[in-house]
Amino acid sequence: MPLRKSNTYLSLVNSYLIDSPQPSSINYWWNLGSLLGLCLVIQIASGVFLAMHYASDISLAFDAVEHIMRDVNAGWLIRYIHANGASFFFICMYLHIGKGLYYGSYKQPRVMLWVVGVVIFILTMAIAFLGYCTVYGQMSHWGATVITNLLSAIPFIGDDVVPFLWGGFSVSNPTIQRFFALHFLLPFVLAALVCMHLMALHVNGSSNPLGITGNLDRLPMHPYFIFKDLVTVFVFLLCFSLFVFYSPNTLGHPDNYIPANPMVTPPSIVPEWYLLPFYAILRSIPDKLGGVLAMFGAILILLSLPYTDRAVIRGNSFKPLSKGAFFLFLFNFVLLGNLGQLHVEVPYIELGQIATLYYFAHFVVVVPVISWLENVTYYLGTIGSDQ
Repeated sequence: MPLRKSNTYLSLVNSYLIDSPQPSSINYWWNLGSLLGLCLVIQIASGVFLAMHYASDISLAFDAVEHIMRDVNAGWLIRYIHANGASFFFICMYLHIGKGLYYGSYKQPRVMLWVVGVVIFILTMAIAFLGYCTVYGQMSHWGATVITNLLSAIPFIGDDVVPFLWGGFSVSNPTIQRFFALHFLLPFVLAALVCMHLMALHVNGSSNPLGITGNLDRLPMHPYFIFKDLVTVFVFLLCFSLFVFYSPNTLGHPDNYIPANPMVTPPSIVPEWYLLPFYAILRSIPDKLGGVLAMFGAILILLSLPYTDRAVIRGNSFKPLSKGAFFLFLFNFVLLGNLGQLHVEVPYIELGQIATLYYFAHFVVVVPVISWLENVTYYLGTIGSDQ
């Protein structure tokens, strides 16, 4: 027996990456999982090297980042890899979630896989926010102030929780030190969750674009899908390199090259682009507590999909109504992202409220109704064919 099968630890690697049977019909959308794994490795590796030169003291944080950029050998490269890596991480993650929504990857028997994936999504957003604050530019300070102030909306204890989190009466030295410590530690928790995600995937295997069982025709992971993954890895690295070397600041905010000044408020406080849709949902609700609940609810509502989608056929490949609803939802999500960076004024306020309403309606109204309609047409079709 080969060592990769007889050795206790190598046999695990073998069962996941070499002999793992995959449905032959899966397409390039299934490669996003490997790209996300690559992104996580890039972020942890570059983050460790950045932490060697970073100082989390509030009076040194911004200068420490500039020191890395200007004085550390290849420091500019490591910093740009880490900063752009965060954006590419979210690009792949949003595409991965979109693939799951389109192909019904959340349906039984993969509910646990979907739940762990949503937890990973929430934790990744928290880590990205903490990392953005540690730069301590102008947008970092005010972003930290706005987002942490949201906790004051918690009834009864909110006003006590915020100073406890800050370690003072405003975003100050203890805040940045805590944020840096959490930003350094949480990616390792994320890596553990990714292992749990892979374990949940391994139980029932990957779904496929056809929405039927893939047990009829499977191929081993190596060499077929390893090579297929390498194709998208090279495309990813090419696009990533173009941003890192030729346009490293395109995905960031220019105000974050201004040292943080608590005495000067920016004209508009906007988070990084990947948080904008949820920021737009937060701003669209006039009530503070309502806005916070809507923002967190917009993420947690993903957990309802295995129960609200009652379709007997998995995925949207052969369902025109569901396909149309999915692309309408996609357009609405992009619209929310655009609204998140605009000033709070007419007509963007009303447009944000309509887009927010439709976002939630998609999960609690559109998906159940369309899945019921398509089930009816499916059963009528089977009855007609039997006759």
